[in-house]
Amino acid sequence: MNLIIFFVILLVLVLVHEFGHFFTAKRFGVRVDEFGFGFPPKLFGFKKGETEYTFNLLPLGGFVKIFGENPEAEQARYGAGPDEDQDRSLANKPKYQQAIVLFAGVLMNFLLAWVLFSIGFMSGFPSSVGSEPKGYALTDVNLTIVSVLEKSPAWSAGLKSGDKIISLRNDNANVSPTSLDSFKSFITSHGNKEIQIGYMRGLEEKINYIKVIPIVSIEDGEARIGVAIDQIGIAKLPFFTALWEGMSLTLSVTKGTALGLYTLIIEGLQGKGSLASVIGPVGMVGIVGDAYQFDFVYLLSFSALISINLAIINLLPFPALDGGRLFFLLIEKIKGSRINPKVATTANMVGFIVLILLMVFITYRDITNIL
Repeated sequence: MNLIIFFVILLVLVLVHEFGHFFTAKRFGVRVDEFGFGFPPKLFGFKKGETEYTFNLLPLGGFVKIFGENPEAEQARYGAGPDEDQDRSLANKPKYQQAIVLFAGVLMNFLLAWVLFSIGFMSGFPSSVGSEPKGYALTDVNLTIVSVLEKSPAWSAGLKSGDKIISLRNDNANVSPTSLDSFKSFITSHGNKEIQIGYMRGLEEKINYIKVIPIVSIEDGEARIGVAIDQIGIAKLPFFTALWEGMSLTLSVTKGTALGLYTLIIEGLQGKGSLASVIGPVGMVGIVGDAYQFDFVYLLSFSALISINLAIINLLPFPALDGGRLFFLLIEKIKGSRINPKVATTANMVGFIVLILLMVFITYRDITNIL
């Protein structure tokens, strides 16, 4: 089930991205030869106007074949072509129109994230106490685990992000913590002693129980189980307020994601970087399962996050990505002439191979971590 949900999310995100290219190309009179759902081999298709709409075997997204996007390959396939076709080539359109077509896919991913976050706020979005929109009170507030430290007592016991803390118990006490202070006080007063934690997960209505032993830190002498917690409630907003908060959250997440990616690249160039925090499709399948288990809103949020990540990565000035093509376009604008099609094609091919190798490496590491 997790795999099916992941493929559906991926299909939607990529198709929305490609639709941006498709729509703007059509608006500027560029010939679009094919809009593919999934990747070849082709299963079936139909033609409407000049564009063939194909359905392909591999459900990993989609693609758009725009005339003039790869001049060298198209010249080999079509030859010089009639004048009217040359006029409708992307390569022969004004630079600003080419830039809009290339950027449109990224823009659609940002817009999709905005829509998903806004739907989340309208449905009931998890928010921390104190960060709720002004004038709106949170409902169903719970002491919730925000993150779990790997190899910690909580991690070993099976606690996960999103679990709601219901009770803390030992032989002498049984409390229902309602604040961060009450939770911390109970844990720190039971260092190296077994305690029982009652929690609820996702949509489950039953209380689960696990036993952990808080470890006393050598540095400060405080006992911990390895979790970060917060008071989380549900913010359910009216339509226009939800749109505003959705936009605000989209901009905030975009800024944070861009800074994180920038830091990763800079540290990589300095020899300090690590791909330990980077996950591929296999790792995402597990996250999809967790998000779906907790609530549909969590799944919407996860999809929005992936859409923003897809947009930012595509903006990188790297060959084979939209950002790389935009960078080539900028070079052409500065130098006043086109880049040799063979050079552009070779660069994009090399870039594509590098991206595939990187994805294979990350996927291999994901599988290794699971095993």
